[in-house]
Amino acid sequence: MKLVVQRVTDASVEVDGEIVGEIGEGLMVLVGFGVNDTAKEADYLAKKLVKLRIFQDENGRMNKSVKDIGGKLLLVPQFTLYGSTKKNRPSFHKALNPEDATELFDYFTNQCSESVDVETGEFGAYMKVSLLNNGPVTILLEKEFED
Repeated sequence: MKLVVQRVTDASVEVDGEIVGEIGEGLMVLVGFGVNDTAKEADYLAKKLVKLRIFQDENGRMNKSVKDIGGKLLLVPQFTLYGSTKKNRPSFHKALNPEDATELFDYFTNQCSESVDVETGEFGAYMKVSLLNNGPVTILLEKEFED
């Protein structure tokens, strides 16, 4: 499982001319699932994400989490995170199939929403994502458990 985490001032996702998810200060997160991912990876990264201390404290140090600042998450499903670029045209054979990925995305969203408010993009839709990266701060999180 892969996450591209961006600290934002605001972010939104538009589908067919309508905003389907929108947040103010918080984290905009691109979420991708690989063929071997399960709820175990989703549980691990949901806990890690809401505790990730990348917001500034009163001393200007990255010492606060999205939960600490009362921020929100905007989770955007993104199968292209598993694109293989060995050749010039990406291959997505390492990405989880859409049916299982949709189920795992919903599970991950529910796990995160136990700790913070969550908005989402729309799985399988053509989305326009807008954000104002704050910093900029971008962090990559990955987890794959061995069987």
